Amino acid sequence: MKKFTLCFCISLCCILCNYSCNNQEEEEKQVVEQEEPVLKYGIDVSNLEVIESTYPKNKTLTEIFFEAGLPKTMVMQITLNCDSVLDVRKIKAGNPITTMLTKTDSTLQYFVYEINNIEYAIFDVRDSSNVQFFKAYKPVEVRENKLYGEITSSLWNALAGKDLGGTIAMELSEIFAWSVDFFGLQQGDWFKVVYTEELVDGKSVNLKSINYAVFNHQGKDYYAIPFEGSHGKIEFFDKDGTSAKKAFLKAPLKFARVSSGFTSARKHPVLRIVRPHYGVDYAAPVGTPVMAIGNGVVISKGYSGGAGNMVKIKHSNNYVSSYMHLSKYGSGIQQGTRVSQGQVIGYVGSTGLSTGPHLDFRIYHNGHPINPLKMVSPPSEPVAKNKLPQFNALRDSVVAVLNAIPTK
Repeated sequence: MKKFTLCFCISLCCILCNYSCNNQEEEEKQVVEQEEPVLKYGIDVSNLEVIESTYPKNKTLTEIFFEAGLPKTMVMQITLNCDSVLDVRKIKAGNPITTMLTKTDSTLQYFVYEINNIEYAIFDVRDSSNVQFFKAYKPVEVRENKLYGEITSSLWNALAGKDLGGTIAMELSEIFAWSVDFFGLQQGDWFKVVYTEELVDGKSVNLKSINYAVFNHQGKDYYAIPFEGSHGKIEFFDKDGTSAKKAFLKAPLKFARVSSGFTSARKHPVLRIVRPHYGVDYAAPVGTPVMAIGNGVVISKGYSGGAGNMVKIKHSNNYVSSYMHLSKYGSGIQQGTRVSQGQVIGYVGSTGLSTGPHLDFRIYHNGHPINPLKMVSPPSEPVAKNKLPQFNALRDSVVAVLNAIPTK
């Protein structure tokens, strides 16, 4: 009987001990769970009131801090010394901001301004005698992605609604500017592109690079394969090793519409008579930048009757390009000025004999007008012969990856 009683007491003690230990572990677990901090921008906001909004229009940072109740000395200390973190002249209305306040009396503790999708500036104003401000960065995931698109109306529309679609469209138009006529795209043209993007919280925020691509235009494939060029820099080359860059751009401006083509008999919209139109009209808003199609020297700049404000550029091999009806000229453009390919030489306007804003663009070779839309531009330097085996190996692997991208 004594032995049974002793066993019973030992068992009871074990049960009570286990219960006590389990209960203590549960309580400790609850304490740990309760003490787990809530972080935002790396700040523990567990005991703070967090207000998210956007930077207001027509307000300075100084005004925002004054309205938040910060003393004048603190505000002046911030605005006079924060240039290393945030250029207050470049603050944009609409960018996300976050204020963090005490829950008891709504005193500002932190102010956060998002400079872009990745960078943000933090102002720590908890201590009026030691204001701190610094720049920080959101964790960024880098990922390679692949994309197929088909043209129904324009490159822009083909990428509308896709992550980074507008940026990819701009980059592709830059890469293929010498080989693809983006004002003459046809329904059924298509492209494949491999690119690297940056993501924050799983959302695409930045296009890091176009890695390689192919653009099928009017039944012909144009490739962009990265390889070392003649100057030691990475450039894009076509499948046969010719440079994707050419002596002349396909067009002197971006994202416009061809309103009138090259013809020997066109009824003039102002004079109402039939006469030749040895150029291409690009309809575009006033102020659209106009670029030199190639390196050259300005041989004429000024008002020229029906042509309005005009710039003429002489290029190598006896080519001359002409840009008419400009609203104004590019910075530093004068007769005798040397210009480089892609440099802004003027802006679309409607000067001279014109019924609306457009660019009348013309090209002459040995003094004779030629159709800009049909001109074949000579390429820049190709891949060096001693590097062709290396290029061909890279080309084969790139083409294989592009071919494997599904078309649906």
